[in-house]
Amino acid sequence: MQRLIDAFFNSVRAFRKLAVSEKAFQQELMLLVLALPLGWFVSVSWRGYALLVGAVLLLIMVEVLNTGIEAACDAFSREFNVDIQLAKDCGSLAVLISVVIVAGVWGIAIIERITGLPI
Repeated sequence: MQRLIDAFFNSVRAFRKLAVSEKAFQQELMLLVLALPLGWFVSVSWRGYALLVGAVLLLIMVEVLNTGIEAACDAFSREFNVDIQLAKDCGSLAVLISVVIVAGVWGIAIIERITGLPI
C-alpha cells in the first residue's frame, strides 16, 4: 500500500511541476477543461462522450511522456547528439499523432451531431 501512496504523491508532484512550467501541458489542460462540458453537447451517447474526453486525456498522457523523454535527454546531455535529437523528435511525433487522433475523433463527433447520422 505504501508504494501506491508514494506513487500518488510522485504523480501529484509531476502534475504540479508540469502545470506551472510546461506551456504545452497548460494548453492541453485548458483543452480538457473545455472538452468536459463541450463533449457533453457534442456527443450523442455516453460512449461518445467517453471517447471525446478520452481522446483529450490520451493527448495529455502522450505530452507527459514526451516531457519526460525531453527531461531525461536534457539530464544526460545538453550538447547536440543525433540519438538524443531522434528521441526528442519521436516524442514530438507522438504528440502530433495524438493531436491528429483528437481532431479526428472530435471532427467525426461534430459531423455526427450536425447531420444526425451515425458515422
